[in-house]
Amino acid sequence: MNKRIGTIVTVFILIGILFLIGFVISRQIHNGRIKSQLDTAEAYIEAGKLLEARDVYKNLSMQNLDLETAKFIYEKLGNLNIKILFSPAKTQDSVIYKVQDNDSLDAISKKYNTTVALIKRANNIKNNVIRPGMDLKISTAKFSIVVDKSQDILTLKNGEEVVKTYLVSTGSNNSTPVGTFKIINKIVDPPWFSGGKAIPPGDPKNILGSRWMGITVKSYGIHGTTDDSSIGKQATQGCVRMHNWEVEELYDIVGVGTEVTILD
Repeated sequence: MNKRIGTIVTVFILIGILFLIGFVISRQIHNGRIKSQLDTAEAYIEAGKLLEARDVYKNLSMQNLDLETAKFIYEKLGNLNIKILFSPAKTQDSVIYKVQDNDSLDAISKKYNTTVALIKRANNIKNNVIRPGMDLKISTAKFSIVVDKSQDILTLKNGEEVVKTYLVSTGSNNSTPVGTFKIINKIVDPPWFSGGKAIPPGDPKNILGSRWMGITVKSYGIHGTTDDSSIGKQATQGCVRMHNWEVEELYDIVGVGTEVTILD
């Protein structure tokens, strides 16, 4: 009887070992396929095939991934989405517009509900000069912003699709207002008013950093920072704070009237 039990135990152990070996081999094959696809995406990027690279990353994002790999891929996809947005690459959310007589970048941006900065970035325009007959890529994306206070994450969306996520800082003591708002003004290098005095841009005491986007709650908005160490924490007086290089990126993409939803 004891011998029979011993045999059964041995069989179960062997089955367990074989299962473990099979799992390890399966994961190795899976990880090898993931690496191969990542290499393909990078090769596409180096060749300037940004849309093809994005398709690879989108496909990867829908696969069974460990947390670290998923985070890496979503970060790469977000950065690539911005790179495509700032490139001449034609997408389903853009049109090619031929400049007419008496056109201006401001007039074109208002016609398509986009920003002058985004038009300039996408078409590598260094100044505000455009000429009749020029072909310009114009974004027709419907951007919105969602801020999740529980994770200190700001998400830029196009319709229901996530474009990119940013780590931000929100208000201490849950002071960032919750609700759906709109961007009502935008300022480059904003001054900050404290104690009845205006603190100029560039001053280390100016906590607004390099950009300001005010929302439909007086004195609240999305802005840059002079304290990068505060990002990812609930540390502001109620505003949404970003790294300067990231708020400058977002500032060029979204215009006045963009919807901003803030969640607990």
